[in-house]
Amino acid sequence: MGVGVSIFFLTLGAILKFAIADNVLGDDISIDTIGLIFMIVGGAGVVLSLVLAPRRGATSDDRLMHRENHPPEV
Repeated sequence: MGVGVSIFFLTLGAILKFAIADNVLGDDISIDTIGLIFMIVGGAGVVLSLVLAPRRGATSDDRLMHRENHPPEV
C-alpha cells in the first residue's frame, strides 16, 4: 500500500467518523467504528510506506553500468 492509498483511507475514515450521522445505516452498523478502523489502517500505511521507502531506493544504486562508445574504424 502506497502513501496515496493510505491518505485515501485516512480521508475516508475521517469522513465516516466525523461527517456522517450515526444513524444512517441503522443501529446494527457503527459508522464511527468503521471510520476509526479506516483511519488506523491509513495511519499505519503511511508510517510503513515512509519507513520502507528508503529500502526500495537503495537497490537501484547498486548496479552502475559504464559504456564507452567506440565507433568502428573504417
